[in-house]
Amino acid sequence: MSHQGHENYRDRAWAPQPVAEQVLKHILRLADERSAFLRNYAKHLLEATGVCVRDIVDHIEIAEHDDLARLAAAGWVSDAEGVRRNPNGMFPPVLESTEFALWLRVESMDVFAAATGNAIEVDGSPHGPLRRAFVAREPGIAIGIVERNGYAGFDVPAVPAELIRGARVHLNALKSRRREFDTVEAGLAHTEALVERAVADLGPHWACDLWLKAERDYWMRRCPSGRLQKQRQDAVGIGWANIDHHTYDGSRRHFQHTIRVLEKLGYELREMLYAGELAGWGSQVLEQPVIGSTIFADVDLAPEELTIDFAHDHLPELPKHRRAGLLSELLGESILEAGLNHVAGLYDQRALRAQLEREGLRFMAPFSDFPHLYQELTTGDWAAVDPRRVDALEAAGHIGAAEAESLRLNGSIVTHLENIERNDGYKGFNRDGIDSVLRKLDPRAYLAKPMAE
Repeated sequence: MSHQGHENYRDRAWAPQPVAEQVLKHILRLADERSAFLRNYAKHLLEATGVCVRDIVDHIEIAEHDDLARLAAAGWVSDAEGVRRNPNGMFPPVLESTEFALWLRVESMDVFAAATGNAIEVDGSPHGPLRRAFVAREPGIAIGIVERNGYAGFDVPAVPAELIRGARVHLNALKSRRREFDTVEAGLAHTEALVERAVADLGPHWACDLWLKAERDYWMRRCPSGRLQKQRQDAVGIGWANIDHHTYDGSRRHFQHTIRVLEKLGYELREMLYAGELAGWGSQVLEQPVIGSTIFADVDLAPEELTIDFAHDHLPELPKHRRAGLLSELLGESILEAGLNHVAGLYDQRALRAQLEREGLRFMAPFSDFPHLYQELTTGDWAAVDPRRVDALEAAGHIGAAEAESLRLNGSIVTHLENIERNDGYKGFNRDGIDSVLRKLDPRAYLAKPMAE
């Protein structure tokens, strides 16, 4: 996507959509009243993982014209294919049908079947773009599950076996890709070439889905809290079906290249968030509109850089690194050896926090605490850092002697899991809250904290 016209999204402001949320809740109440399967599964899902059914609804089929009229009044509009979508917030699409059906999103059909013991008849090939199955049919309601692999349609497409085999080959290539190189430039060039090959064979949307699977896989290797929660969610069959966003940190020197790789995967620039005058950071929010994936890409910014298109404009080096620049030098670029900084899942925030605290995990103070948006991070997963990187940062004056010694002895926080709750379909973020938590996540802010904690 060209950066021309970026003023159109620079200050985009999302708002809660309480009217649309009430219409959706009305439909979900009807489904709950008619389906014992849904009631039981929703209760189990919440108690076992902290996930709400509302946050894994893939799409809804409705036969009642009264509900279709309510949807239209609440902001759902028909696209060229007749699918009703609400562009004002995070709401599932709705299709007009001859029956009432609620479709839930899962990461893997096979994991769901194994976890629930359901004998299901699956439509769609393993590892294909779309798989679906009905799991319950009760009077006035059908409940189905959907596994999407970079495909936004609702009918299972016919895909040649060799293309599915190619997707598996590309997934393995992305999961096993080399991440450490003599230079960052060489690493980004290698990564971009892998992406280009996947996109050429599969298109950007399927390739993007594979990319995200590989990125989460690498993140979980370094994030015990993420691994634990994935195990808990696999145990009820949903996997990572509740992802809200993924977060990358990048250096100023290589930020443009990182954005270019993401754009080749189909990401488009959404709103920008700034706090240059506050904490020296900027975040470019990107969205892959076909698969509904959001990325939060952080970079250091100077106070005078609030009017530039920092996703595409050249960013000269600053005299002193801020948080993202320091982490990129200390741990590597997020798109390379550092991996994702954190992954955010949608939860009932109180339920998740209570469940994980019973498992021995702790959370930082929330950095968003509103009726429509709650966000908090786990206290973080620590790892050793290369002392040569610390030495270079100290020699260049980016960190002091005490900070450098603490990093050599104790290492650094490298990953988090984010607990996020959204209400009323709110799709935005909280700049001031992000500013407060980023200050705490600067390695210079946590001196003398042992890695074992």
